[in-house]
Parts: sequence; structure tokens; C-alpha cells
Amino acid sequence: MELSTLVNLICELVGGLGIFLLGMKNMSEGMQAVAGSSLRRLISMVTTQRVLATIVGVIVTCVVQSSSITTVMVIGFVNSGVMELSQAIGVIMGANIGTTITGWILVLKIGKYGLPLLGFSAFVYLFSKGDRWRYWAMSLMGVGMVFFGLELMKDACSFIKELPDFEAWFQRFQADSYLGVLKCALVGCIMTTLVQSSSATLGITISLAYQGIIPYETAAALVLGENIGTTITAYLASLGATTNARRAAYFHVIFNLIGVFWITLIFQWYIELVQWIVEGDVVRAVVVDGVDTFPNTTAAIAATHTIFNVVNALIFFPFLPFFVRFLEKVVPAKDFKEKPKLTDLSIRILDTPALAIDQSQKEIERMGDSCSKMLDWLLELMQQDDPDKSLGDRLKHREQVLDAIHDEVSEFITHLLSGNVPHAVAEEARGQLRLADEYESVSDYVANLDKFDRKLRRDGHRFTESQRAGLADLNRHLAEYLAAINEALEKKNRNVLIKTETKSQRIRADIKQLRRQHLEDLSAGSIPPLVNVAFLAALNAYARVRDHAHNIAEVVSGEK
Repeated sequence: MELSTLVNLICELVGGLGIFLLGMKNMSEGMQAVAGSSLRRLISMVTTQRVLATIVGVIVTCVVQSSSITTVMVIGFVNSGVMELSQAIGVIMGANIGTTITGWILVLKIGKYGLPLLGFSAFVYLFSKGDRWRYWAMSLMGVGMVFFGLELMKDACSFIKELPDFEAWFQRFQADSYLGVLKCALVGCIMTTLVQSSSATLGITISLAYQGIIPYETAAALVLGENIGTTITAYLASLGATTNARRAAYFHVIFNLIGVFWITLIFQWYIELVQWIVEGDVVRAVVVDGVDTFPNTTAAIAATHTIFNVVNALIFFPFLPFFVRFLEKVVPAKDFKEKPKLTDLSIRILDTPALAIDQSQKEIERMGDSCSKMLDWLLELMQQDDPDKSLGDRLKHREQVLDAIHDEVSEFITHLLSGNVPHAVAEEARGQLRLADEYESVSDYVANLDKFDRKLRRDGHRFTESQRAGLADLNRHLAEYLAAINEALEKKNRNVLIKTETKSQRIRADIKQLRRQHLEDLSAGSIPPLVNVAFLAALNAYARVRDHAHNIAEVVSGEK
């Protein structure tokens, strides 16, 4: 009998936990897809103002349903230099508060409706044509799975009462003394570290407390330990990251360790306060199917988690500048450049596709700005009688940098597309791959134009005065054209093709006119062969720059 009971316990507990975790994942991905643009705006609002940064952390974590995802994402932003340490600290504190929303979702008395909600949402998800409806359905499907998984875990825990040895083992963990509280907190920390999800251990804790396997006091101490266990994810994400990213991860650990330390000192008074605040007696049993259950413990556990994190954040607020200075001393900056890559892209941000695509967009905008600068440098070099060697080397180096950035952006977007991303994000990602390729091609042709001029000079020739004047005008018109397209890319102006059509036609006319004039000059026999070849190659290169710029405009406009 005991063996079959044990098998039932393991099967239902593992199955329930798996469904619970999958539900959290679906809920997170669905919410991210629905609130993608809002998430972008929220992250851009993060400033050094602590209150605002904390509020953003709370909201983002409520959307992504995981403090680990938020914290790892923040470490990615700090690692790439997009976010300062002082900003990250505020968001991390907010993430600790936001993660407590999971407990309150579980307080909703809709456990028995989890399976019907899952089934109804699955039909909407499978047969709905609109992306937005599908992702709302995915979120609700996740909610249904969370409650269904929790019900399975609660039922599984009821089997423990039929296993005296198991029940006796659980009774050893009692938070009735300071040492007992620390022991329970340590168990909660280890459980969360092993499953890498505080939501999962929270679900198990609620299931055990609901069935009366452990008292509320023990459950409260386990929840405190779960706060420490969840920091391991952020710590692992900081390994190999920049100094500031490691500082942010260490703050997450310190924040939770100090919080748990002071709350354990007043633990008995704290749980009495929670029981006074929460409606319902946690020790009052309700008979369900002939078995005693304790439904009021769920709200008490959720309140224990929330009050602790809110109060801890309020206590830390006045001391944040001190912690920033402390972390700067404990984790000193390195003497060498830490960023091994040219871009600010971090693989840590890929868990939030809506924000990841925003980061790659910024890198592509940087590529566009670099191409514009290269055209300006090229014009300056062509007009100089004695070309500035350092400026020429800078132009050549910038082209090599853009090649490397193109590779990094392409790799990042490929990783992004390999995951489960919303259709809109996937469409934008494919457009970005095209944009990165077009800008890299522009930089290649600009570098080639400089090579043509250098080669002519080495062979003792130069473009004629009228050719230089014509190419200079062409270069200016192209620079204006590219600048207008870059601006449209940044502002997401889909009317860019109409807006820049006049500039595009003028460049095409300029190239035809210069080619016609060149052929007339050739007939006069006054142009050396090398100059003839270089000039025609230059006109062809400028034409290709125009073509690639036009392709960029088409992508921005949504035509390709």
C-alpha cells in the first residue's frame, strides 16, 4: 500500500509541478507578447530616480511573471552599458516586490476552474487567426495550467498523510525557534536553487501548507529562504559579465540576505502581524472530501512574501547611494576595456524578445549613423591635396568595425528568432537582418571609393577638377539622402519612400549626367586610362550606395 501511495505521490507531484512551471512560462510569454511595446516604453522610462525605477521593476515583473527574468535582463542591460548601476538597483528592488504577485494569483479561489480555463483558452489559441487573441489565450492558458498544476500538487500532498515516515520527516521542520526559522529558510533557499524558480517552490509550499503537512509558520520561513534562492539565477548570469553587471547581481544577493537576516530576528512578531492583517484564521481547518485542509494559509503566505519585500525595499531606499559606493569599492573597476564585443547586445536579454529586438534596433541605428560619418570623411579626404592619413585609417577601421557589428547583430537576431517569439517581433527581426546587411554593404562601397582615390594618387594621378567637383556634389546629395533615411528609421516613419523620392531621383540624374560628361571628355582624349577606370568605378560605387540606401528605405516603409 505504501509503495503505491509513494508512486502516486511522486507522479502527481512531479506532474503538477511540471504543468505549474509550463503554465508560468506560457503566462510570461503571452503577457510579454501582448505588452511588448509597453515594456519597451517602461524600460526607457528608467532613470536614476529610485522610486520610478522601482515602480518600473514592479510592473515589468508583473508582466513577465518572473523576478529572475527581470533581474537577468537588467544585468544584461548593465553589462551592455544601456543601464547605470543606480538605475539597475531600483529595478531589482521593484522586481522583488513584483514577483509576489504570483502568490496573490494563487489566492484567487478559482483552482477548480483551472482545467476548464485551460481547455477554453487552448481552443482560442489553436483556432484564432489574430496574433493578439492568440497571445491573450496563451496567457490565460498559462493561468489555467498554473491552477491545475497547483490542484494536482495539493492532491499529491494529501498522500503524505498516508505515509507516516514522510509526515514525520516534515514535522522535523518547525519554525518555533530562531534556529528552526533559519533551518526552514535554508531548505527554502536550497529548493529554489535546485528548481531555479521561486514560483515553483512557492507553489509547493502552498500545497504543503494547504494540506496541513506543514504549519503556516514553517511555510512563512520557507518563503523567506526562497527569496535568497532566487538570487542564484542573477548571480550565474553575472559570471563573465562587466564589473557593473556583477555589482548589480551582488546587490540582489545582499538585498535579500540582509532582508531575511533582520526579518528572522523578529520572525514571531512578524507572522503575528501578518495573521492580524490577513482575514481568516490560518489554523482553522476546512473538511474537503473527508480530509482536513487549511485554505486560509494561501493568503497568509502571499501576504508574508509581499509585506517582507515591500518593507525591505522601503528600508533600503535611503541607503541606496551608500550601497552604490560600497559595491564600487568591493568590486573595483578593471584597468582594461571589459567589453569583448563591439555591440551592446547581450544574450541575457533574449528571454524578453520585445526588449531584445529594441536593443538590436539601436545597434542598426548606430550602423546607419556610422555610414553617414564615413560619407562625410570620404568627402573631406577627396578634397584634400594631401590626404589626412589618420582620417583615412579611421574610415578604413570604421568599415571593419561595421563588418564585425553586422556579424554580432546577425548572430543575436538569429538566436532571437530560434526562440518562441511573437509574429510581430519575428517580422521586425527579419527586417533588421536585412537592414544590417544593407548598411554593411554601404560601408563596403564607401571604403572602396576611398581606395579608388588612394590608388590614383599612388600612381601619380588624380581626378580632374571638374570630376572632383561632380563627385563632391554627388557625395553631398547621397549623404543627405542617407541621413533622411536614417532619421526615418529612428522615427519609424513609413512614408520614407515618398519623402525621399526626390532626393533619390536627383542622385540618379547626377550619376547619369556625370557619366555623360565623362564620355564627352573621353572623346576629347584628355583623360588618362587609369583616371577613366577609377572614375567609372566611383560612379558605379555611388550608384550602389544609392541602391542599398533605397533598399533600407523600402524595409523602413514596410515594402520588403
